[in-house]
Amino acid sequence: MKKSDQRYWEKVSIGDTISPEEFPLTVARLVMAAGANRDFNSIHHNSEYAQQTGAPDMYANVIFLQGMWEKTVRNYIGLAGTIKSLKGFRMRVFNTVGEIVVTKGTVKKKWKEKDEYLVELEIWSETSKGISVGPGAVVVTLPFRKSV
Repeated sequence: MKKSDQRYWEKVSIGDTISPEEFPLTVARLVMAAGANRDFNSIHHNSEYAQQTGAPDMYANVIFLQGMWEKTVRNYIGLAGTIKSLKGFRMRVFNTVGEIVVTKGTVKKKWKEKDEYLVELEIWSETSKGISVGPGAVVVTLPFRKSV
């Protein structure tokens, strides 16, 4: 991300959309995610085992899915923004191998509180089955730059 990619509070409007991010769920990606976040439960990297538990196939875990939201939000707010809170993160359906998870969002609210410039984003994940995670609210801070 370049410094020129930084988003500023005064340039944000309610209703703005966030650029969607795509995350193809390959076997390799699920295995790497499970290893990286130390979730070695076989439901996240073994189709046969996952199916024995009632899942349609191996699927992404919560930490991996939250990481997708974080990447999407971080790309929107830039390096000078901060993530303050995340609420409403709910998995609705399995995000299974072979799917492409697309994270999306919109600006729901913006306000100033003390010395912070805050924005509430509504974020969700979609697959071919529809909304798979969320929608949830992510509150972020953005820098303020007086127009020149």
